[in-house]
Amino acid sequence: MHTVVETDVLIVGSGPAGASAALALSTYGVRNMVVTRYAHLADTPRAHITNQRTMEVLRDLGVEQDVIDRATPQHLMGNTTFCTSLAGEELGRVRSWGNDPLVQAAHELASPTRMCDLPQHLMEPVLVNAAVARGTDLRFSTVYKSFVQDEDGVTVTVEDRLRGDEYAIRAKYLIGADGGRSKVAEDAGLPMGGQMGVAGSINIVFEADLSKYTAHRPSTLYWVLAPGATVGGIGAGLVRCVRPWNEWLIVWGYDVTAGAPDLTEEYALAVVRRLIGDDEIPVSVTSSSAWTVNEMYAESYASGRVLCAGDAVHRHPPSNGLGSNTSVQDAYNLAWKLKLVLDGVATPRLLDTYDAERAPIGKQIVTRANQSIAETAPVFEALGGFSPQTPEQMWANIAARKDATEDGRKQRAALREAIAFKVYEFNAHGVDLNHRYVSDAIVPDGSPDPGYPRDPELYHQPTSRPGSKLPHAWITSGTRTLSTLDTVGRGRFTLLTGIGGDAWVRAAAAQPLDIATVVVGPGQEYEDPYGDWANVSEISDAGALLVRPDGYVAFRRSDAAEDAVRLLTDALRRILGHD
Repeated sequence: MHTVVETDVLIVGSGPAGASAALALSTYGVRNMVVTRYAHLADTPRAHITNQRTMEVLRDLGVEQDVIDRATPQHLMGNTTFCTSLAGEELGRVRSWGNDPLVQAAHELASPTRMCDLPQHLMEPVLVNAAVARGTDLRFSTVYKSFVQDEDGVTVTVEDRLRGDEYAIRAKYLIGADGGRSKVAEDAGLPMGGQMGVAGSINIVFEADLSKYTAHRPSTLYWVLAPGATVGGIGAGLVRCVRPWNEWLIVWGYDVTAGAPDLTEEYALAVVRRLIGDDEIPVSVTSSSAWTVNEMYAESYASGRVLCAGDAVHRHPPSNGLGSNTSVQDAYNLAWKLKLVLDGVATPRLLDTYDAERAPIGKQIVTRANQSIAETAPVFEALGGFSPQTPEQMWANIAARKDATEDGRKQRAALREAIAFKVYEFNAHGVDLNHRYVSDAIVPDGSPDPGYPRDPELYHQPTSRPGSKLPHAWITSGTRTLSTLDTVGRGRFTLLTGIGGDAWVRAAAAQPLDIATVVVGPGQEYEDPYGDWANVSEISDAGALLVRPDGYVAFRRSDAAEDAVRLLTDALRRILGHD
């Protein structure tokens, strides 16, 4: 075995979780290395929906504009269509991904960012290139084999696929971001809930100019209800836009108990033709692959110095577009904690909060994604159900919705209701933004959870209660208009206060940890001309919020305090694991 290579953090996997971890760590100045068994980054579209919270993360890490430049913008994502084929009958649409006027307003109020659609093969280079430019050591064609950990670090054996030999990498911490069949998670013995392989699906990537069927109803997703579409985990044939309007990906199901079909070009073309519904359009199939729908989550994300993220710890179908988003957010939660522990500012107890905070989120999104699949069933039921009908019966049921009869009226109403209910998959704003953390890195202030006056899955509920994401509000600094989210992050803690909060500013300056201070008010560096911050901050001018590097409120005091130094010191001791 060759001489041991050393780094502070070794990351196995270069997908959304691994690439984001590398980018964040390099941004924070932490020495890190990424190894991937492949000779290249993702070469197929895979994950694509990029929600507002992920865009906030990418904004803080300095690559938001790079993503926007390559992505399909939000206004071209939102006419989710149900049809018998792209050229066939349309059954209904859902205004999706923030494009309903009321939801669009909620998106604008919630964040300075906009969601977009950037397929994984375009996202990964943005993350990886920025990470490497900032110091990440990236090694392709390098296979993780095993690890052994001790009190001081982790020794990982890898194989160089080009040379054919093995060597060791010595790291202080190991991040397993090696996907849905993670060997790192398996070797670490992470306990898993749920099951793998609950259904089978096929991805077919192809090129075709479909603008005549899509440009007038621009969307990321077109759902095709056709004979055989209920086989597999997705519930219907799916035509997904990769790049408007000539690059596409079809998702089609197969019987997982019988195994995947032979994915010949003839098979792929037959599926493509069935879902397009127009045999005259030229089609070029570029790839096809089979995969399984999973419903599995890790009950713990860490074992000693080995921490896992992304699909390694939450495995689920693409419903709601939660996969890569949750993976990026896992990495963002973990990176600043590793930085402070490696610097000796925090104790390793801080890393325990990664598991405490992210594991419940992982379980939640696995449940939500699989529930969204089940919620497609009423669409089928409104059309008489697809099984055990013959195709002729199915087409007759679809045609019956146009009848001027009482049965036809009821069917139309049931179909509208069933399609509208898919808002829980395509407009679940609260699922994206309402994550609440409970851990030792959060100091509760004794206040009750403000609750949700509206459905917490559909609607974002901003609050500054500890454990919540800092609310967004537009403020100004001189001639600049910026978000409150732009004042935090960058790998540091931030204290926000207002006029009368001088004691909090002094308390922040008295800490051994570098804490940025933001004072908002008339005549201050930051002003609140719209009154937006006053309306969402939930503290008085003299109160204070201590915000973690990941934008989450860690400590809150609603008013002034004579013992501000003690209160802030005690809060930081708890957060950093010294208490």
